[in-house]
Amino acid sequence: MMRLVTCICVLAVGASCIPDESTKPSAKSVHKTDVLTVFLTGNELGALRPCGCFGGQLGGFDRRSAVFNSVPRQGRLIVDTGRFVEGDSEQDLIKFDIIIQAFSRLDYDLVNLAEKDIEIVENLGLLDSIGSVFNIISSHRPADVNVPAKFTKQLLLKDKTVAVTVAAFDAKSGQIERISELFTPRADLQTVDILILNRCDAGIIGSIAESGIVDCLVCPAESDEAMVISAPDERPLVVSAGRYGKYVGKLQIRAGEAGDKLNLSFLPVPVTEDLLPDKSLVELYKEYQRLVKEANLLEKHPRFVLPNGLRYTGLESCKPCHEYEYEKWSSGPHAHAYATLDGVGSAFDPECVVCHVVGMKYESGFVSAEKSGYLKNVGCESCHGPGSEHIRTLGKAKTTGPKSHCADCHTPETSGDYGGNEELYFEKIIHWREPNAPGDVK
Repeated sequence: MMRLVTCICVLAVGASCIPDESTKPSAKSVHKTDVLTVFLTGNELGALRPCGCFGGQLGGFDRRSAVFNSVPRQGRLIVDTGRFVEGDSEQDLIKFDIIIQAFSRLDYDLVNLAEKDIEIVENLGLLDSIGSVFNIISSHRPADVNVPAKFTKQLLLKDKTVAVTVAAFDAKSGQIERISELFTPRADLQTVDILILNRCDAGIIGSIAESGIVDCLVCPAESDEAMVISAPDERPLVVSAGRYGKYVGKLQIRAGEAGDKLNLSFLPVPVTEDLLPDKSLVELYKEYQRLVKEANLLEKHPRFVLPNGLRYTGLESCKPCHEYEYEKWSSGPHAHAYATLDGVGSAFDPECVVCHVVGMKYESGFVSAEKSGYLKNVGCESCHGPGSEHIRTLGKAKTTGPKSHCADCHTPETSGDYGGNEELYFEKIIHWREPNAPGDVK
């Protein structure tokens, strides 16, 4: 917690605590363009970067800058819609700190603090500090703190000034008719009004559409991909920013015909692994790994008690009776799974380690390489269950749960090709002699 306070305060030095709600293009930054871009991200939910367990993964803060920098600074607005982390564990709070620093390094114009974000910063007393790092808005504003509900930035589109206003609204408890109070009509400027909602359904969208005030609605994400929810030619344009940082939403603003409203379009941009990483953000992720290691999260990881006094014994204890299976398994990649974490610096991150070792969720399971090195890698007991009773009875007692299923670790996030190719994957782990397999394998 102290580390979080320190990092944010360092970022905040020299900045005011309450963000300015409106920014205008200065004489030095005059930039005429045929299209303005509002980049939308959100729902990171603690995903700082892809795990790297397979190729072609999307996401990563270090790759976002390549997307943002495809548009000149004077012609863009970078907005995060909120929900930094999933919970409030010690690891979540470390991630929260890292994400704040990432937003700063990526030059975000505006960050919306969702309900969970506000809860965390208020509990830690950091609301003013975050507001001094970048502009913030929120629809969940503590009564004793001045957090604005909207932010406006003026940009030049061709030779005309466009005021882009982004506001946050609590659709769960707020009155829809009060949305008009967030947007001020400007007879002297063209405007684009964007509303971030914490709830979207057909009734809410319909009511807002009837008012004719809002140009674009940003709804909570129900899928990883940023997407258009409404018909592209409808007003308001309804979009989602996606989840886990896999995509960046690209809202583009173009001039209409003379006297017409501005034209809006939306494109999901995948954050692919071939994008040039930002060195500063690569180093920031290494800082995250260092903090996780220093916090000793592996040993603090919550563990369940195994039933009936069972214990994990390790791969070597199976060898005397199952030598063929032992040798066959030892030659495969699962038996060397822990080394892949060493190679990328994630050997102390419990979110990664749990799938690369035996029994980390349970008492007597993996704790650390130093204390339980014999349980490194994916071993017999990962799939067959703890072996203590099986060994004690010389094989008379069959192994029982808890047993891991392939899909527990081969998820869409960590093994994108697994779904639909289960049989091909299963063939790679055959380590038994036929015809005994059907009775021996789950």
